Amino acid sequence: MHILLIEDDLDLGRALQAALKVEGFSSEWRRRAADAPGVVDADTVDCVLLDLMLPDGSGFDVLARWRDKGNKVPVIVITARCAIEDRLNGLDGGADDFVVKPFATAELVSRVRAVLRRSARQASERWTVGALVIEPRRRQALLGGAPLELSPREFQLLVELARDPGAVIPKGVLAQRLDPLGDPVEFSAIEVHVSHLRRKVGAEFIRTVRGVGYMLEAR
Repeated sequence: MHILLIEDDLDLGRALQAALKVEGFSSEWRRRAADAPGVVDADTVDCVLLDLMLPDGSGFDVLARWRDKGNKVPVIVITARCAIEDRLNGLDGGADDFVVKPFATAELVSRVRAVLRRSARQASERWTVGALVIEPRRRQALLGGAPLELSPREFQLLVELARDPGAVIPKGVLAQRLDPLGDPVEFSAIEVHVSHLRRKVGAEFIRTVRGVGYMLEAR
């Protein structure tokens, strides 16, 4: 999963990227409001960590611009501003969480996981889709209680499909999500990974929608 970090503090930015990497997240880091994308692509970004006090503008303005354009990507505000008015403005303005500096990086990463669980409509770290149980943090999947031997790419693909079970995920979205910091994965490679994944979890779990993509079904 891919995190966009908008934070001007060099030490904090480096520490957050290191902590996210340990937890299996990829991330990209920008330091100014002007460097924040005009629109956050939900197909490539899973969560945003947004500082409010940026050297060239306010994080409130960045957040308002995204929400006014209909962006629904989860946003966690990270800031030294602790007044209740700031908290209310952030949450009422569309932030999904508000964390006051200084904070423990472990706590922030835990909050990221919680926000991502809510966006995937899962109640705990164990995602359940029918007989499948997926534990993103432990990078483990079980079928009927038995562990599945999945390659890193197969597990990543399963997680992406499990984020919205019952919905068709286009190949183009999967291609970008599987390598958000590099070139999109070739469709032919995705087809190979899906074929291998089907053999391990059961063909009935993964439905192909021809010309579009794939859907994970609860069985």
